[in-house]
Amino acid sequence: MYISEPHNDFIFAVLAEELGFIGCVAVILLFAVFIWRGIIIAMKAPDMFGSLLATGITSLIGLQAIINIAVVTSSMPVTGMALPFFSYGGTSLIILLCAVGVLLNISRQSNKI
Repeated sequence: MYISEPHNDFIFAVLAEELGFIGCVAVILLFAVFIWRGIIIAMKAPDMFGSLLATGITSLIGLQAIINIAVVTSSMPVTGMALPFFSYGGTSLIILLCAVGVLLNISRQSNKI
């Protein structure tokens, strides 16, 4: 089977080939833990803006991961959406890391109260 963009859109397929079922389950569980912790941060945010921002960042990363995994498993048509933190591309990684930094700052602000 030919994969059109293995390092961009279909990185989860390459990951599945290299790491197998256990690796795929581990990556999906890591994204699930990230989503769970993002929701906890959003609920404990000190103000409404922080709560909405944390929800948006968590939703952005979670939906990107869900859509990419659905595309790789042929559950959805190809959209061209990258898998967060794994796909090739520096700009996407920099923006995602900045978003996670903002999420961590919201978490830190909620711990001060």
